[in-house]
Amino acid sequence: RNRLTVGGYSYGGYLTNWLITQTTRFNAALSGAGAVEHASEWGTIDFPVFEYYLLGGAPWEVPKIYQDQAAIYHLDKVRTPTHIITGGNDVRVSTAQSYMLERALHYLEIPVQLLVFPNEDHSISHNPWHGKIKVREELKWLQKYGHQSFETVMK
Repeated sequence: RNRLTVGGYSYGGYLTNWLITQTTRFNAALSGAGAVEHASEWGTIDFPVFEYYLLGGAPWEVPKIYQDQAAIYHLDKVRTPTHIITGGNDVRVSTAQSYMLERALHYLEIPVQLLVFPNEDHSISHNPWHGKIKVREELKWLQKYGHQSFETVMK
């Protein structure tokens, strides 16, 4: 239980971003191409029916759900060092979502690192080196933070 981490990519990134706002039990997080703000995601995603289906309507139809279930409005509770990965040309989950998460965690003084792969889309599969770099950097993050409590990290 002292080495509990969380991570995911795409919808797993959404869930990771949400989970770190709901509990402090994770020592480290790996967030890949996950949204933090649903209204802007609805407006930029290449598949807007996903947000519509997930949240039960368009942003103007169910605005309270869009806000209540968006991680960005709960980030003040985060204590988990978070590593973020995204493709620079991602149209499935806009790169801006990762920039928002990184900026917010930086302002909150939570250890955070953002890695944007240029010329990559959602799958990060155009350049095989990018996949290797992704895994290497994630393992380095877990090695650094995966076994430490937040109190130890902040000392």
